[in-house]
Amino acid sequence: MMKVLGSFLLSIIMFLTACTDNTRSPMEITVYNPDGDSVGTATLSDQPDGVKVALKLAGLPPGMHGIHIHEFPKCEGPDFKSAGNHVNPDSKLHGLMHPEGSHLGDLPNVEVDDKGKLETEVTVQQASLKDDKYSLLKGEGTSLVITEGQDDGMTQPSGNSGARIACGQITLKEDDKSESPSNPIDDGPQKEE
Repeated sequence: MMKVLGSFLLSIIMFLTACTDNTRSPMEITVYNPDGDSVGTATLSDQPDGVKVALKLAGLPPGMHGIHIHEFPKCEGPDFKSAGNHVNPDSKLHGLMHPEGSHLGDLPNVEVDDKGKLETEVTVQQASLKDDKYSLLKGEGTSLVITEGQDDGMTQPSGNSGARIACGQITLKEDDKSESPSNPIDDGPQKEE
């Protein structure tokens, strides 16, 4: 009888744990420009292959832009350097096209139309919104950053994609805590844009 009761309780605990993780998905974040004005939203949802990010933005410069997930949930304008470097839990090199890459936070480029609008979906491969090594909510959370130019998929440490022009915090917490960005390359002085 005790064995059956123990199995039943374990099943209930596992079910409740799974339900708790699901409350994080989907989650909507607001994306801001360097002046602190909202340019739209990104909706993140757990998928079997990663986290889908549905973008609905306006007021951005037309053309191709890099988009990345950065290591801190901080979007202090005008340069958004407070977001730190790309999320990189496996210490890989940058770039979706790099044979030794890529960072977990590296995403395909997105194209803003001639009216400054962006409505598209990208997937953060292997990422999750659960409590695990690849969680975008690990620690205090992370941030989504859009850059002025497109990511070339190879250049270290950030794809030569230019200044950061939009940022949204991916976090469950309302307060933010100051941390210093990590060094993405340990063997030389390179500056991430």
